[in-house]
Amino acid sequence: MAVLTQELLLHAERCMRHEDVVKNILLAGLNRTLDEWLCDSFAELIEEMELWKWDDATRDFWSRLAKALQQSNISVTWAEQLDSRLASVHATAKMSWAAATRSIRECKMRIERIGGSRLDTDSEVWGLNQTTWELTQCGREKQPCERAFPL
Repeated sequence: MAVLTQELLLHAERCMRHEDVVKNILLAGLNRTLDEWLCDSFAELIEEMELWKWDDATRDFWSRLAKALQQSNISVTWAEQLDSRLASVHATAKMSWAAATRSIRECKMRIERIGGSRLDTDSEVWGLNQTTWELTQCGREKQPCERAFPL
């Protein structure tokens, strides 16, 4: 995994080195990926990848890179620079859907990991109120129409 991560990072670095069409294409791809994963930054995308399997993250370059970085536990210094550049494009004072629902989705994963499911148990067994329980079960089905919502 380390070799793959290194090659993905080298590819990103080579593509981002010059102000040209390749860099614009790569940044446009990053924006599409962030929209697809409902994240507001590359750093958040890396954090989001903790909840997904490798096979789910191989749709495009940026999600593959984020998953590889997450699995290898590697942080990159240019992620903050990239995020600050993207922040000028995105609206401020908003939280992404991925960030807002991450703790609920983590809870659902833990329940499923130990064999629990919606069919064989109810919210009281897990110490959750009914609303939270329903949210854990709906997952990505209830994505909002907009990319993010105001706090």
